Amino acid sequence: MSGNAPVGIVLVSHSGEVARSVVEMARGLAGGGDLAPVAAAGGTEDGGLGTSAELVLRAAAEVDRGAGVAVLVDLGSAVLTVKALLAEGDGLPPDTRLVDAPLVEGAVAALVAASAGAGMDAVERAAEEAYEYRKN
Repeated sequence: MSGNAPVGIVLVSHSGEVARSVVEMARGLAGGGDLAPVAAAGGTEDGGLGTSAELVLRAAAEVDRGAGVAVLVDLGSAVLTVKALLAEGDGLPPDTRLVDAPLVEGAVAALVAASAGAGMDAVERAAEEAYEYRKN
């Protein structure tokens, strides 16, 4: 990673277990070493299925190093929760972005890019390009 602060990454899923597992997978596939900060914000605060604005805010604060926070989500209310937090304009670190990318592939691509010292725009592009990964 370059001498600049890394972009932080938050993974939001309706399931805490899924979010934590994707974080673990992304870290493993990103090759180890000095990785950018990444955190899970999955499920509800009581461990149920759903999304929690409070968990998203905590995860974003945890990974914020001043270079922005890329937020990747799974579906539905996760998208709405992050959009509502962004619209409120306070609570999330500056330059927090909802990234339109598949959760798993996008998380790996974003973490690799951020860990290599890429800025927010490049991290966002890397994650979004994961939609182009063909499986056939």
